[in-house]
Amino acid sequence: MIVRGDHIRALREERGYTLQDMAKRANLSLSYLSEIERGSKRPSLKSIDKLATALNVSKAQLIEGDMAETGLSLGDKIRLMRSEKNLSLQDLAGKVEISISYLSEIERGTVYPALSTLKRIAEGLGVPPSALISQEGSLGHKLKSLREEYGLTQAHLANLAGVTAGLVGQIEQGKVQPSLKTLEKLAEVMGVSPCYFIMEPGAVDQMLSLMNPELRELLMHPNVQSVMNMICNLNEKELQFILNFIQLFKKADLN
Repeated sequence: MIVRGDHIRALREERGYTLQDMAKRANLSLSYLSEIERGSKRPSLKSIDKLATALNVSKAQLIEGDMAETGLSLGDKIRLMRSEKNLSLQDLAGKVEISISYLSEIERGTVYPALSTLKRIAEGLGVPPSALISQEGSLGHKLKSLREEYGLTQAHLANLAGVTAGLVGQIEQGKVQPSLKTLEKLAEVMGVSPCYFIMEPGAVDQMLSLMNPELRELLMHPNVQSVMNMICNLNEKELQFILNFIQLFKKADLN
């Protein structure tokens, strides 16, 4: 999160406040406020709240760039926007039709909501879902991070996967969604399963939390893990063959 220290100083001086006046109004130490204005300290969300109140401005005015790209956690973004809309936890939870405790956990970052819940939260806040969802969990971001980790250029990756460098660039920028065939090629080069690119942030933890203990224990069995690893690396035709075989097996077992 990038806080505009120079902007805070300009707003303070515009109001005729000295550093000491401002520190007192915001209930912050003089040295801490000075470091914030110089850009050598990154204030917490709570400190931003205090500064915005003392300056009588919105908190968004103190943060540089689009809120979706500031580095704030999802919970912080929701809390900041909720505060901007003068909504209490109870107000927003009622709009979204979730419990107050669940919304509180989302804001604290202890749970990651399902995409459908995230969309309802965005609707309750009157903002597009993109304002809450960072690019960190996107397919493009994952591809770029993994490519850079392997020290590959877009052109090198494209050559290894048999696609164009322009396509790789467009995928990384989120301008196009690759076909399953292209995703399989990229995944094979990077040595990962195609599932790696399409799973949403927190999706695995969320699914596990909804399962009963017996099912969770079964999924952790080494044999089941082996089967799941193999399934993730199947192409569409191979997966359909396996599904058809399972259906035939179940029918034969019933007879």
